[in-house]
Amino acid sequence: MDLDHLREWIGRSEQRSDEVTATPIAALGATLDRDDPLPLPGSDLPPLWHWMYFTPLARASEIGDDGHPRRGGFLPPVPLPRRMWAGGRLQFHHPLQVGDEVTRLSRITDVEVKHGKSGALVFVTVRHEITNARGLAIVEDHDIVYRDAPAPGASAAAAAAPQPAPAAEFERKIEPDPVLLFRYSALTFNGHRIHYDRSYVTGVEGYPGLIVHGPLIATLLLDLLRRQLPQSRVTRFAFKALRPVFDIHTFSVCGRRDGAHAVQLWTRDHEGWNTMQASAEID
Repeated sequence: MDLDHLREWIGRSEQRSDEVTATPIAALGATLDRDDPLPLPGSDLPPLWHWMYFTPLARASEIGDDGHPRRGGFLPPVPLPRRMWAGGRLQFHHPLQVGDEVTRLSRITDVEVKHGKSGALVFVTVRHEITNARGLAIVEDHDIVYRDAPAPGASAAAAAAPQPAPAAEFERKIEPDPVLLFRYSALTFNGHRIHYDRSYVTGVEGYPGLIVHGPLIATLLLDLLRRQLPQSRVTRFAFKALRPVFDIHTFSVCGRRDGAHAVQLWTRDHEGWNTMQASAEID
């Protein structure tokens, strides 16, 4: 792997435009089993729901075997077969609203190689800056990790040493059925087959079940916060995926207050392990 070549992508940028429309908002609310009023022009977009906009629009002929667009172009052509959303850090300056014309400027800020138990890992960090007529609304640093395929006989789900989840102040159990995963894939136009194609994810990538999207889990964590503290406004949010979550078991989204303006959030799988760690700052 030629790291110097991959790092030539640092500084590359692309710009996309979109409009915040009401129907995806209503659809995601239904997907998360919320009983929200129908969004009207001027309604605020909840935090992280911007992931339904600026969706990838690769033509069918440009899709790779895993359902993602083929490598190259804006993202560096990392020669590792498995790509996952590892985490991110977001600042929310003001909410996007239904009817907004929005622009996203994306720039690659880092490409780094690390080595773990499963082999080489390549981390690509992309910064997104989203603006509307009122100025800069969201700044997001998005971490993508590329991994090699598991060795024959090894578990594809192998991860870092598990961490027990702490006791929660509030929590909600999630049933990650295939309909939930399909609807979120459809709303974000995510063709990655690990989220809906069971024969592919078990037979090719070696996982025991469909993988719950990292962004969906992060969205469920902030949805828990909205249910618990409906009057609060999230100003910052950071999350890191620790272990994969599969549709074959329930999991829980959990949280606790950490002072007047901070909340710790995490997910706990059916065995009691922490699978995603997150923190939020609120007003």
